[in-house]
Amino acid sequence: MTDNQNAALYFVDRHVAEGRAAKPAFREVGGSARSLSYGALAERTDLVAGAFERAGFRAEERVACILLDQIEYPEVFWGALKAGVVPVALNTLLVSAVYAFILRDSRASCLIVSHALLDTVLPAIEGNDHIRRIVVVGGDAPEGTLGYDRFLEGAAPLPAREVSADECAFWLYSSGSTGQPKGVRHVHGALKATSDSYGQQVLGIREEDVIFSAAKIFFAYGLGNAMSFPMAVGATTLLFDGRPTPDIAADIIARARPTIFCGVPTLYAATLAYLEKHGLEEHAMRLCISAGEALPEEIGTRWRALTGVDILDGVGSTEMLHIFLSNRPGDVVYGTSGRAVPGYDLRCVDETGAEITPGGIGELLVRGASAAEGYWNKRAKSRATFEGEWTRTGDKYEITGDGRYVYCGRTDDMFKVSGIWLSPFEVEQALVAHPGVLEAAIVPQRDEAGLEKPKAYVVLQEGADSDAVTAELKDFVKQKVGNWKYPRWIDVVEDLPKTATGKIQRFKLREAGEA
Repeated sequence: MTDNQNAALYFVDRHVAEGRAAKPAFREVGGSARSLSYGALAERTDLVAGAFERAGFRAEERVACILLDQIEYPEVFWGALKAGVVPVALNTLLVSAVYAFILRDSRASCLIVSHALLDTVLPAIEGNDHIRRIVVVGGDAPEGTLGYDRFLEGAAPLPAREVSADECAFWLYSSGSTGQPKGVRHVHGALKATSDSYGQQVLGIREEDVIFSAAKIFFAYGLGNAMSFPMAVGATTLLFDGRPTPDIAADIIARARPTIFCGVPTLYAATLAYLEKHGLEEHAMRLCISAGEALPEEIGTRWRALTGVDILDGVGSTEMLHIFLSNRPGDVVYGTSGRAVPGYDLRCVDETGAEITPGGIGELLVRGASAAEGYWNKRAKSRATFEGEWTRTGDKYEITGDGRYVYCGRTDDMFKVSGIWLSPFEVEQALVAHPGVLEAAIVPQRDEAGLEKPKAYVVLQEGADSDAVTAELKDFVKQKVGNWKYPRWIDVVEDLPKTATGKIQRFKLREAGEA
C-alpha cells in the first residue's frame, strides 16, 4: 500500500496482489447466474473510472446511483471512488417526486439507473439542469441516455486517484422516517473503520463465508453487509435484485447456502411465519444479524429454536455508517441491543445533557471513527446531530445494571402515560408475543379527558381470527408488561407504514389518528 488512502485499493485491488483474483466476489441469485471475481472487479472498476474521466466528470462531482442489487453496482460504486467522483447511493423504492427532490438537492451531474426503474426515475429529471449524462444498466437505453456497455466501451483504464482517508467518498440519503431525506456525507476511511470494528470484532467474518443481505446496498446497513465487510476479507456476496419476500428468502437460504444472513425484524418475523408453516430445509447459516429496528425478543427466540442459529440484534445509523451497538456470538440476550461494538463509545443523557444511571432512560450518543462529516446543505441539523466527536442517535435507551442497552423507542415516539415514560417498543414486543400477531406499532392517542394513552395497530398472522385476537390482547399485554401500559384501542390493519429499510413510520400512524 502507498500513502494513497483511496478505499478502493483496500477493498478491491488488494485482493489481486494477495492471490484472490479468481475468487468470486459477487454472485447473482434469482433470474441470473452471473458472477464477478475479485480480479475482474479490479479491471472493471479501473474501466469505470476511465469512463468517468473520459466523460468529463471531475473529482468531487456527484453520481446518483439508482441501481438494483446487481453485478454492476459494485463496479459503479468502487469505480467512482477510483475516479474521485462521489457515488450517491439512492433507495430504489422511492416515488418520482422524492427522486426529483434528491437529484436537485445533491446536484448530481451523472445518473446511473437500472432499466427496470426508468419509468419512475425519468419523470424526476424533468427540468433538472445539473444532470449531464444518464447511463442505463440493462435493457435498451432510451433516447437521450447511454447504455452502460456503451458508456464503458473504449475507455482507458484509470488507476485509483490519490486521496486522503478524510476525503468525501460517497453519500447516502437518510431513510426519511421522520420527514424529507437528508444527504449524509461519508469519507474514505469510514469504510475500513466499520469493517475493522463490527465486521471483524463482532461478526468475525471469514474469507470462506458467503453472505446474503436481504437489506439492499443503497442504505448503510446493506452497504456494509454486501460490500465492505465481505470485501475486507475476500468473502463472497450473493446479490438479489428483487424484493426479498419470505418465500424467496427461505429459498435463497436453502439453495444458495449463505453462511451469514443479514435481515431486518420485519423480514425475520414474516420468514419465521413462513418457515413454521412450510418447514425449514437444511441450511448453512452460522450467523444471522438484524438492524433497522430493534428485534422483538419473541422473534429472536423462535428463530433460534427453529434454525439453531442466533440473530445478533444491533443498532446502527446512516450517520454512523453501520452497527455500533450489538449483541455478539456467545453473548446474546434477546430483548436487548447488547453492548458497544469495539472502537465505539456510548453514553445516554437526559434532557439536561446529564448522563443517566442504570435503570433510567436517556438519548443515546455515540462516538467512533465511522461518523459522517455532516449533512449536505443542512447546517442547523448537522450542528444539532454532530456535537464534536459525539453523534446524537435520536434513540431512547435504558442501561441495565450489567451494562446492556435496552431499546425504548425513538425520541419522537416516546410519550408519558400517568406521568411515566412509556416505551412503544416494549408494548410492541408484548403484542407480537401473542401467537396471533405478526407485527405491531404503538402510538399515543388522547382519551376523552385529553390524556395520552397507548393505541395499537396490529397485523395478524395468516389465518388468525381478528375478533378473538383483539379480545385477548389487552389482558395479554397487562400480564406481560404491566396494567398501565396496555393499549386502550386496537386497530387491525393489513400492513404498517415503513421506510424501505423496514423502519415503522409511527409518525404516519399518529397523523392518521389525528385526522
